[in-house]
Amino acid sequence: MATNFLPTRRRALELTGSAIAIAALSPLPALAQGANVSPETLLQEGPLPDLWLGDKAAPVTIVEYASTTCSHCATFHNTTFKELKTKYIDTGKVRFVLREFPLNNVDLAAYMLARCSGDDKRYPVVDLLFAQQKAWMNDKPVASLSGLLRQTGLSQEKFEACLKDSALYDKMTKARDIATEKFAVSSTPTFFINGQRQVGALSMAEMEKAILPFLK
Repeated sequence: MATNFLPTRRRALELTGSAIAIAALSPLPALAQGANVSPETLLQEGPLPDLWLGDKAAPVTIVEYASTTCSHCATFHNTTFKELKTKYIDTGKVRFVLREFPLNNVDLAAYMLARCSGDDKRYPVVDLLFAQQKAWMNDKPVASLSGLLRQTGLSQEKFEACLKDSALYDKMTKARDIATEKFAVSSTPTFFINGQRQVGALSMAEMEKAILPFLK
């Protein structure tokens, strides 16, 4: 298992159209399920701006750390998240943010491209990545991502420029370091629900069990 994201920061990714090595990071020791993190500390501004969904004044705040290549993350977003959004986020009961937690170079590329798509398209692009995960996770993910994101209006020129954006690369990796070092995030998906830590692709029943006590 590789211990580094990439050997250097000179190029974010090589745009060869061939396979990108899925080099994983060594996992850090995880906190126990349900361990608390101070909401104030959790919500401090980081290298990447949080793009929130829902009412800022909502009684429940959910922070999710996810990986685009994580099958459990895709399961959550393709099932539970849709109901969560309709029932709680859109009704002002929950404020939600997804934070990037790339586990490998493919994740890094996908998340950089989602950010380069613009703040208003970032969530729709992430939704598309999860919905089509099995289609673009192959031996040529760069070419597959290019074709997929062309559907969202991302030109090839912007696609290539994005993957060479060293400033975005630095922010993405720094944000991941903060998650591992400050909050001991070591697997995906990891949720903080009003600071309460939950790990795994929560079902709607499990999610409601965590959030309903704050809505009484």
